Amino acid sequence: MPKIKKVLIANRGEIALRIIRACRDMGIRTVAVYSTADKNAMHVQLADESVCIGPAASRDSYLNESAILTAALLTNADAIHPGYGFLSERADFVQKVEQHGLIWIGPDAAMINKMGDKVNAKRTAIECGLPVVPGSDDAVDTLEDALKWGEKIGYPVMLKAAAGGGGRGMRPVMNADEMAEAFEITKNEARSGFGDDTLYMEKLLLHPRHIEFQVLGDKHGNVVIFGERDCSLQRKNQKVMEECPAAALTQKQRDDMIEICKTAAKKMGYTNAGTFEFMYENGKFYFLEMNTRLQVEHPVTEMVYGVDLVREQIRIAAGEKLGYTQANVIPHGHAIEFRINAEDPETFVPCPGKITLYAPSGGLGVRVDSAAYTGYTIPPTYDSMIAKLIVHAHSRSACIMRADRALDEFVIEGVKTTIPLQKKLLGNHDVRTLEFDNHWLEGYLSKENKKK
Repeated sequence: MPKIKKVLIANRGEIALRIIRACRDMGIRTVAVYSTADKNAMHVQLADESVCIGPAASRDSYLNESAILTAALLTNADAIHPGYGFLSERADFVQKVEQHGLIWIGPDAAMINKMGDKVNAKRTAIECGLPVVPGSDDAVDTLEDALKWGEKIGYPVMLKAAAGGGGRGMRPVMNADEMAEAFEITKNEARSGFGDDTLYMEKLLLHPRHIEFQVLGDKHGNVVIFGERDCSLQRKNQKVMEECPAAALTQKQRDDMIEICKTAAKKMGYTNAGTFEFMYENGKFYFLEMNTRLQVEHPVTEMVYGVDLVREQIRIAAGEKLGYTQANVIPHGHAIEFRINAEDPETFVPCPGKITLYAPSGGLGVRVDSAAYTGYTIPPTYDSMIAKLIVHAHSRSACIMRADRALDEFVIEGVKTTIPLQKKLLGNHDVRTLEFDNHWLEGYLSKENKKK
């Protein structure tokens, strides 16, 4: 069994800091990599060692595979943790890491390849018994194919880029008359955005919820499912708030899906952390995709289940057994995560700049994952998320009360943030009574804009 004594973190911001903390709890030394724009970042200051890997642009730094591998070898790191985003789901990079004698903290390259392509992922999901959205059996290569499948599936449908992700590379088609234009636009977007214009098609669900199940599997065939998260409050397919558990489910639905997901993960031989994502509508689940990495919203699962998912990732990568079974995985209470971005809360225009005062909320059941601090300058080069506020309590209603207090306490000055929006959403009747779906937030924002 390999011993991991030093981990290089191929990421930045709050997730890099999150991994550093897990490593320090385990007595593992850390190496931070950073761009010139991040020389004063918190993850650089708290890691045991740090290496500059290039200029501000991601392609020249955090996506620079050679620079990251060189940094790992020069610092005698044993393993690389990718966090999420950047290189976390690049199968070719995983292979390079292992070819250099380093341990990859995540699923293996074969699994990333299999589940990273949406067409292959759907095929695998069907083979492993996961419920899927009715759709094309394979890639939709021509307009004629698209029209044939649109007729067979039944409109409305969704055209999707096989290599897409993060809410990009997808377009709704409400009827056959819209297909020609939508097919050409989506194919061009896929080619320019992902270097792959392969498309597939699925039935468009009009009022779905986005519910996902957290998977952990070790290298000895053991798998557990840490329940589910409801991530339905989204803007332009980007999650805004996430909850654990999904309060809209019955206990039977939850138990049934946990068993289905566990069986599927075991059948595919899944190792390390991953997430099965589903659309849920009218009591039925439909497989959407699998993320072969840690999720941004993993803290709500940690709060409810009392588990350190990053620690578990590292243990699994080192060849250790999970050491517990599904029966040991018991939820306690409810948690909600709020993504706090440096954006105008009304226009969502990014607002980089210097934070003149940073005073996060605290108290019982309140956690803040952030790499921000007073005096920190948010660079314009990267994602606008500057903090995740995670609140836990014994019930959803108690969690909402605590979150309301925590949002009121959270002070960030110098830049605009989405805290005012989060406060408005938390106080909304539909949000409090679970009367929302994936499209609710877009409609809410549209109504708010019309009031002005």
